[in-house]
Amino acid sequence: MADVTVKELADVVGTSVERLLSQMKEAGLPQTAASQSVSDDQKQTLLLFLKKSHGESAATPNKITLKRKVTSTLKTGQGGKKAVAIEVRKKRTYVKREELDLDAENAKEEAARAETAAQAAAEATAVVTAAVVEEISAPVVEEEVSVDAEAPVAEAVITAKPAATNSKPAATNSKPAAKAKPVSVEDDVAQKRAEAEAAQARQEENRKKSNKTVDKKRVDLRENSRFTDGGEEERSRSRRGGKGKVKGGRGRQQSANEHAFTRPTAPVVHEVELPEAITVADLASKMAVKAGEVIKTLMKMGVMATINQILDQDTATLVVEEMGHKVTKLIADNALEVAVTESVSYEGEEQPRAPVVTVMGHVDHGKTSLLDYIRRTRVVSGEAGGITQHIGAYHVETDHGMVSFLDTPGHAAFTSMRARGAQSTDVVILVVAADDGVMPQTEEAIQHAKAADVPIVVAINKMDKESADPERVKSELSARDVLPEDWGGTVPFIPVSAHTGQGIDDLLEAVLLQAEILELKAHFTGPGQGVVVESRLDKGRGPVATLLVQNGTLKKGDIVLAGTCYGRARALLDENGQQVSDAGPSIPVEILGLNGTPEAGDNFMVVESEKKAREVAEFRENKMKELVQQRQQAAKLDALFSGMGEGQVASLNVVVKTDVRGSLEAIVASLQKLATDEVRVNVVSSGVGGITETDATLAVASGAVMFGFNVRADNAAKKVVENNGVDMRYYSVIYDLLDDVKQAMAGLLAPELREEITGVAEVRDVFNSPKFGQIAGCMVIDGVVYRHKRIRVLRNNVVVYEGELESLRRYKDDVAEVRQGMECGIGVKNYQDVRPGDQIEVFDVREIARTL
Repeated sequence: MADVTVKELADVVGTSVERLLSQMKEAGLPQTAASQSVSDDQKQTLLLFLKKSHGESAATPNKITLKRKVTSTLKTGQGGKKAVAIEVRKKRTYVKREELDLDAENAKEEAARAETAAQAAAEATAVVTAAVVEEISAPVVEEEVSVDAEAPVAEAVITAKPAATNSKPAATNSKPAAKAKPVSVEDDVAQKRAEAEAAQARQEENRKKSNKTVDKKRVDLRENSRFTDGGEEERSRSRRGGKGKVKGGRGRQQSANEHAFTRPTAPVVHEVELPEAITVADLASKMAVKAGEVIKTLMKMGVMATINQILDQDTATLVVEEMGHKVTKLIADNALEVAVTESVSYEGEEQPRAPVVTVMGHVDHGKTSLLDYIRRTRVVSGEAGGITQHIGAYHVETDHGMVSFLDTPGHAAFTSMRARGAQSTDVVILVVAADDGVMPQTEEAIQHAKAADVPIVVAINKMDKESADPERVKSELSARDVLPEDWGGTVPFIPVSAHTGQGIDDLLEAVLLQAEILELKAHFTGPGQGVVVESRLDKGRGPVATLLVQNGTLKKGDIVLAGTCYGRARALLDENGQQVSDAGPSIPVEILGLNGTPEAGDNFMVVESEKKAREVAEFRENKMKELVQQRQQAAKLDALFSGMGEGQVASLNVVVKTDVRGSLEAIVASLQKLATDEVRVNVVSSGVGGITETDATLAVASGAVMFGFNVRADNAAKKVVENNGVDMRYYSVIYDLLDDVKQAMAGLLAPELREEITGVAEVRDVFNSPKFGQIAGCMVIDGVVYRHKRIRVLRNNVVVYEGELESLRRYKDDVAEVRQGMECGIGVKNYQDVRPGDQIEVFDVREIARTL
């Protein structure tokens, strides 16, 4: 056992160091200080002294006898009906090892006395003495200890008894010695000396054997037995009927009672991967700790949380590092979506592809007739019918290559594509009637094309009419920043006629020329990717979606992921309703097999497994719900009052629809005059007539507020407004509209910050507080001093410190304010240089709303 200090021994014993030192001094020990060490021998000396001082015998019992009586019942006979009581009595005596050594020392002393007596004694006396020596010096044999699981054993002991086998020869030798003939004293003494030496040698050999046996038994007991201090486990086994008793070598081989788990010697550091949001329970599971430990750590950080509360990624990172673990990777919520998107790869070089053209224009300007003529003259012979309007997409072969056309009635699909950032259209054909000129829907088409940053080719239709005036069309479009090439612009103007076919070839050549300038290319091998043109729910076939392939090849049987919908392509149909096996880039195709109708403009792609497609679709659906809620809040006109434009010009987007052209011009001109250096009004779209679905979709795409002057929205527009949370307002007085716009623009202005001094206190004296440091005893000489407002310390009317109050007291009470003419104690936070004569100025900063 290692040495301990006096102080440690006093803590173990449960007494004071001074008392223990006084007792050690009385016992004759040299220790005089608490830091001195105490050896095991000194502990024994102190123990013997204390026992003697208390009147107890210093000697400890040398033998312990244990008696046990165990009663059990044995069932005999057929079926165990007869019970026989069995009583087992056991008795065992244990002797301390020190007694064996004492016997050996006594034997040596007796042998020495016998040798001395033999030199002077007579023959008969020598013989008797030798017999006595033989009897006393009989060797001790140590009995092997058998561990009884029922006996409460604290340590291994040795039971010693005289060896009968060695004592018999001594008795046998004593008989002939009594009858021996007289011999000389010298010979007899030599003989007895040799016998005494032999007895001493046998004792030494037996002692070595006993040491080996004891060491072996102690090792066996330590390895194969698990004893508590009071034998609790063994007694519990005894109460269970004595099962698990260890006997001999069999008990040494069994180790079922030992734990297989080894306690770690050092803290275990776990590597944790954190998503963007995680519950407290999941975070605790990743670190292999209890949830209570995580909650305790959060409370230390000032966060009150429950086991099911969701933590953000930053908070979870701080908790993991605070608990000693390591964050290896931060997982984004869209990790699966990004992984699926990045898994699509293409090999080889890109090849030129056909352009995708969208035909737009005002109603009755000949857009449908123009498409009919192109389809009727350019389609392969044998195909019947005109344009299939419900499909909305088709492709034709020309002398210069293939061209794919998108039919977007009402422009809803095109606007939705722009709102989602989908660049599905390469060229826009703007159809304008030569006899009608630019109309409101024509202006809307121009706005859509510019917003999507798509080149425009103007087709001046109805040139076969006598009232056709192409110069008027050019003039009106030039006023709207669409300049023809012959006027120095970049937009080609092609005169055409859908009835006579005039200029159709020139129109197609102009479109293909624009496509050649754009250098359109795509991969023709690999999984298909593209955009959704439109979708609908068919009563007989279920969800039907029209897809435009932009990269790779879409095949029948592929698993398609389109926006929030997914499914296996059960069938592919072309614009004529005929089934096809695949579709390459720039080819529109109808697909059957999706689980829903995706939105126009959603991207689609072919994925490997349906499981991944389902997971990504569900994630997108949940994300869309969150975006709708955020958009509803952001698009509110009232929320614009809290907006601030610092360092840049703020912009308020509006969509205006009026009943007559005069009112529209007046409103737009008035709105533009409201612009200042910090905020301006951006009229995204304006027109005459009711609010349509196109207007509502445009407002959603640009984040604009809709104003209706003496007009109302139709049912389709109301549905878009409700689903997307667009702020739409009706007016009948122009000044009410302008006032609301002014308020909204004022909300975008940065507020004016103005300081107001609420009170001044003069420092009369300074005191020191153990809790707050310096406390200034003050008299309020002006206004009111508030506890939670900012302050300045003035010395000789010069500001020396600006900060906050640590405390504000009147007498011993904390107060929120102290008025003029009253005394108070003020503690300035983080400032300990307040001097008598200083002034403490309390001020408040207010935001003053600015107006135009």
